[in-house]
Amino acid sequence: MAKLTQEELQVVFEAVKKEVLPFAKGTIKARVDVPGKYELWSEKPAVVIGRKYPAMFFVCVMIQTAYVGFYFMPVYSNEEIKTVFHEDLLKCLKGKSCFHIKTADKAMMKHIKNALKAGHAAYKQNGWI
Repeated sequence: MAKLTQEELQVVFEAVKKEVLPFAKGTIKARVDVPGKYELWSEKPAVVIGRKYPAMFFVCVMIQTAYVGFYFMPVYSNEEIKTVFHEDLLKCLKGKSCFHIKTADKAMMKHIKNALKAGHAAYKQNGWI
């Protein structure tokens, strides 16, 4: 696949951000909303593995050099959540919780939306939102 242009990266960023935006409600708030980067945190104090945190990172969408980074903390905090992700989305996972998104097609956006729903449900179950 050829390297994406800045215009193409912007299209992918906007498509992924569109899927993330509905989750900015209740205790989940945007901490960063600047061109090329959008970040959501749950502002509710959380206890994770016996350690207290004043807030919990949820998701970040950020334009990188060759892809749009979809940094999704529910994967980091709950490895089993990956079992509900579509294989096409899992192919984009590079590292522990960073997905390299290079397409804005409807199928990929549906996979991201489903991942967000699963992650939100896991955070809710853990009492983090």
